[in-house]
Amino acid sequence: MRHVPFFRWVVTLGFVLVACAVGLYAAGPDLPETRQIDLTVLDEKADGSCRVSWPDPYRKRVREASYQCDPDRSDLLKAPQYSEDHRYGWETGFMLTEGPERGNLEDLATEQDPSTSDTLLLFGLPLVALGLLGGNIRALPRIFGVQARLVHRATALSEAARSAAEDYERAVAAAREAGRRHALPRGPDSGPGSPLITALWVLRKAGPQAERAAALGRALTVRLQGPLDDAAPAAGLRSMLQAGPAARLTAARAVAELRPIVEGAERNGVPERLAQASVDLLRGQDADRAALEAATDFAGDPVAYRQLLARLTPSAVPPKKQGASRWRLRWRRSS
Repeated sequence: MRHVPFFRWVVTLGFVLVACAVGLYAAGPDLPETRQIDLTVLDEKADGSCRVSWPDPYRKRVREASYQCDPDRSDLLKAPQYSEDHRYGWETGFMLTEGPERGNLEDLATEQDPSTSDTLLLFGLPLVALGLLGGNIRALPRIFGVQARLVHRATALSEAARSAAEDYERAVAAAREAGRRHALPRGPDSGPGSPLITALWVLRKAGPQAERAAALGRALTVRLQGPLDDAAPAAGLRSMLQAGPAARLTAARAVAELRPIVEGAERNGVPERLAQASVDLLRGQDADRAALEAATDFAGDPVAYRQLLARLTPSAVPPKKQGASRWRLRWRRSS
């Protein structure tokens, strides 16, 4: 089952609502410019209701009006502590500086009904916060399940095992193909250029350890293939986040299965042995040099080459035994 990005959609919805609110704010009417001025508090009640005066530079006179002062401001700013002689208090306010109402005070205490943009913003911001918080909490188990380093080590081990097995099979196939087309010289002096001697020389120089490495590579390839496929989501953060619960559980089990295989192989030097076998089996790529060295080695021990060719060549049933078998079969039928 694939992971359903629920909180991602919550965040998306929240951002859409916030964007709509910002768009409505931008398209709405511009608020008039204001500037902060000092107000003289003539009279003040305990709830902050007061009467203030201020100089109006546009009407060129001092004006008075009701205002909502801050009741929690310091007592030193209230009457009569602020001015014992005139028993005035002090407050600040904002005066409109443009429009037909310039010179008037901006009444910050006036409660306006929330607009559509305010409502969208009120719902959008909590959705964004909920989506971010819930998504991160939900992602924690998937983040902790990432085992990229182990999966990469297992992948490298599998590739080295497959390469060693394929290189050995390729060298054996080349020797068998050359054996069907050519024959070994009877004497030790063959002269360079014999494809059969060169193919056998590659296997001879690689030695029996190459054959053992190839067998180990085939076994490791089969053993690692299934767990590597199941552990694919654990190879990276993105794949683990996109995987569903069942895939994450399977990946965790596969990683647990891969760990002892990889650690055991590295502890016993298996990757190095596989890599060395591949290098030894690729000696024949330099054809001219390989042919010269193979001819020299064959001249020193031709018997070893014949024994190696006999071991690689499938044994055939002699014609005489085949004829005897057919004669026995006819005798049985006639009897």
